[in-house]
Amino acid sequence: MEVLTISSKELQINEQIRDKEIRVIDADGSQLGIMPAKRAMELAEQKNLDLVKIAPQATPPVCKIIDYGKYRFEQSKREKEQRKNQRVVEVKEVRLSLNIDTHDFDTKKNHAARFIAEGNKVKVSIRFRGREMGHPELGMETMRRFAQAMEDLANVERQPKLEGRTMLMFLAPKPTK
Repeated sequence: MEVLTISSKELQINEQIRDKEIRVIDADGSQLGIMPAKRAMELAEQKNLDLVKIAPQATPPVCKIIDYGKYRFEQSKREKEQRKNQRVVEVKEVRLSLNIDTHDFDTKKNHAARFIAEGNKVKVSIRFRGREMGHPELGMETMRRFAQAMEDLANVERQPKLEGRTMLMFLAPKPTK
């Protein structure tokens, strides 16, 4: 019994193509029209190439006569190049306190600036302890001051918001022009 896969990265080639009629594209990109799959297979064999189903969802399915090995090699090269150019954005955290002193504030600001310069997002948090919970407006003021200090480097992605005992704000790097 053959197991059918619903979604597969591998394309159907040669004998795996079971459709009665298919639209065929030649190796040079010219349309050969709609024909039975057997005839298309014969054409591919004459040219010592493979018949590959490139658009199974189309009606009728589209198949192309190409060198499958070369096609897979070029595709993997493209994917590798894309992965190389891809950049993963991390979220770094900077923790402030409600009654933070100016030097500590500047140090935290410098850390956040370095994270932003590296292209990462910054999560700024203030944890309220004990009686500090009675003064969320002081936390808002500290967050506003921090956002102002960072405004030339970063945009506020999410405004400061109190969640339980923690106030959070997210900063994202400004888009480069």
